[in-house]
Amino acid sequence: MSAVTSDELNVYKSAEARFEIAAKKLNLEEGIYSYLKYPSKEITVYIPIARDNGKVEVFTGYRVLHSSIRGPGKGGIRFAPDVSIDEVRALAAWMTWKCAVVNIPFGGAKGGVICDPTKLSKNELERITRRYTAELSEWFGPERDVPAPDIGTNEQTMAWVMDTYSMHVRQATTAVVTGKPLELGGSQGRKEATGRGLMMCCDNALAKLKMKREGCRVIIQGFGNVGSQAAILMQEAGYKIIGVADIHGGLYNDKGFDVPKLVDWVYGQRKPLPEFPGGGDKQTAQEVLFHPTDILVPAATENQITSGNANRVECKILCEGANGPTTSHADKIIEDKGIFIIPDILGNAGGVTVSYFEWVQDRQGFFWRESEVNERLQDVMDQSFEQVVRYAETHGVNNRIAAYIVAIDRVARALKLRGIYA
Repeated sequence: MSAVTSDELNVYKSAEARFEIAAKKLNLEEGIYSYLKYPSKEITVYIPIARDNGKVEVFTGYRVLHSSIRGPGKGGIRFAPDVSIDEVRALAAWMTWKCAVVNIPFGGAKGGVICDPTKLSKNELERITRRYTAELSEWFGPERDVPAPDIGTNEQTMAWVMDTYSMHVRQATTAVVTGKPLELGGSQGRKEATGRGLMMCCDNALAKLKMKREGCRVIIQGFGNVGSQAAILMQEAGYKIIGVADIHGGLYNDKGFDVPKLVDWVYGQRKPLPEFPGGGDKQTAQEVLFHPTDILVPAATENQITSGNANRVECKILCEGANGPTTSHADKIIEDKGIFIIPDILGNAGGVTVSYFEWVQDRQGFFWRESEVNERLQDVMDQSFEQVVRYAETHGVNNRIAAYIVAIDRVARALKLRGIYA
């Protein structure tokens, strides 16, 4: 087996590879293909802030708007030391296809700042966020580009973005961001939305494969908001969580974990996940991926499953909670193993779907009960899952390519109807 190359780990090239396969299946004309392949705009900003010690430091930030064909750009802001323009480009494109596959009226965008939030004080993070927002205030807006939280950011970050933008436009504008605190126009059910959407997709996959939920074994790599919420909801529904991992390492226990106690250990007591006293074999976050299981949920970061390790994956259903956890080079290996894939642009779309609900609620000034949010989310996820699987079966492609085809077709149709302004 050949070594994993840097090209394989370039998430933008992975996104491009899947786009090209789907575009060929759709017989997209060359002009439409070129239009949809490239971002609408890319912005680099340099963010000078005074550190708490008085020293001035300049951070680099990005914002990429991939498409506004079907609506304003939508996508998170990531604070991480390894943020790159290629990563932000890929994530923006994935947001376009994700919004289209669940048929919500957004395009795709993404942002990031190269920094390590664990080494910055709250005041320093606020300064970075406010300066980043100020630099981009003419591009942000409820009808232009609507940010949200991502790795390294949270609802407090979104509150700072909302406040900074509001100060620039001289009026409170809650709909400029989603993932906000409830007190500032956030939505009920938003925190759980991505994890809940993952569970809904897994429920649909089990029904499709005639498997039972009770006792169904699940391994979740990544124990941030997405992974931890998915673990809580899935255990409550009867799933058996046998493997977990985060940046500190992993645990495996074929008898299952007491998830509420594990969540309290990590978030209540702020202790390292691998030190959890509730049983389990310690291992690396990567090793957790390769135990036999019914459902594998990679919900951490990109490039976890590659051509170098995909042959070790032993699951029946691969439900992607992170963006781009499987490289394009690994797709064929996963498909040849007969694994039922729920691709990221479908599997983790619960978050952007409820972000859309939040945006709608902010714009109308009327807020829904959590039960109503969850009911609407269920409708969207069920319909989207059914459309992707039906297309895969009808056209003889895997679920990932089917999801891309459904999404690209919707965006291409909208483009043709609008025409190209010149």
